Amino acid sequence: MNQYAIALIPGDGVGKEVVPAGLQVLDAAGKLTDAFQLKTTAFDWGCEYYLKHGRMMDGDALATLASFDAIYLGAVGYPGVPDHVSLWGLLLPIRQGFDQYINLRPIKLFEGIQGPLRGKGPQDIDFVVVRENSEGEYAGHGGRSHRGRPQEVATQTTIFTRTGVERVMRYSFELARQRGVKPDQPLVSATKSNAQQYVSVLWDEVAREIGQQFPDVPWRSVLVDALAALMILHPERLDVVVASNLFGDILTDLGGALQGSLGLPASANLNPERRYPSMFEPVHGSAPDIAGRGIANPFATIWAGAMMLDHLGEKQAANLVMGALERVIAQARVRTPDLDGTNTTDEVAKAVISQLVKR
Repeated sequence: MNQYAIALIPGDGVGKEVVPAGLQVLDAAGKLTDAFQLKTTAFDWGCEYYLKHGRMMDGDALATLASFDAIYLGAVGYPGVPDHVSLWGLLLPIRQGFDQYINLRPIKLFEGIQGPLRGKGPQDIDFVVVRENSEGEYAGHGGRSHRGRPQEVATQTTIFTRTGVERVMRYSFELARQRGVKPDQPLVSATKSNAQQYVSVLWDEVAREIGQQFPDVPWRSVLVDALAALMILHPERLDVVVASNLFGDILTDLGGALQGSLGLPASANLNPERRYPSMFEPVHGSAPDIAGRGIANPFATIWAGAMMLDHLGEKQAANLVMGALERVIAQARVRTPDLDGTNTTDEVAKAVISQLVKR
């Protein structure tokens, strides 16, 4: 039996509720398959930790996390702690420190969920966004001077490296090939080269160079504003989308809205070479307005857990978890209030476990 060391960072708000729920499902899948066991260690890092200690996590947090096989994250954010403090104090140091340069966000409308787009069903919304996750607009290069004076200046410099663009492009083309070549669903590269004549032009040039190495994978470059419109008008034309850090962040939140609830989208922060642990998380945030009430939707955390199992090589268990999740969603009997249900977080997790059946 395989054993995996998993670092748990429940974080803030509902993160402390959905991570234990997701872990219940993953442990049940491990027992059912008799293939693996998750050895977990929990860390109390997050905004409440910040309010007590003046930092989001321990000073040697990355050294501590480096020995784990994966990281299972809940949510980060808390009233009274500015978002830039929480982001730059925990999430971005982990993503950048562990070179998690791929942010993988599947966008899927499940059977049983009413999406917001008229006439678009599950057969129309099923694609994945590959977001560059380590540099770009979130590189953190810049500063402020003359604070509080009329001539105050703030700069934020976007950093695109050829290496960074090449590796996210190559990953995306390989993923498109794995998902099956579809001439009517070419890989789409998000750009803004009409206005960003340096960084986006480099992005486009590298996309063409990598594209030439994958002659069997059709692709096209689309301006990011036109791509946002395409996601609304014709999501069925999309299969794999690759985008920079900021563009990918915005597009995937739009994609989450297409899924019908912010309690559904899941995310993986990957170091594909596996030199460092990868991190898996829901993307719904800490939802302080409902925290502590036991009604947070665990679907996204369970889905993120399935992505973690797949990354660890436990593909059978990952498929079982996803199958159980999709059946519970389709049956529409057990749901949390965000999906017009009355069930608790724990009841939803137990419903998914009840659907875990070897097939």
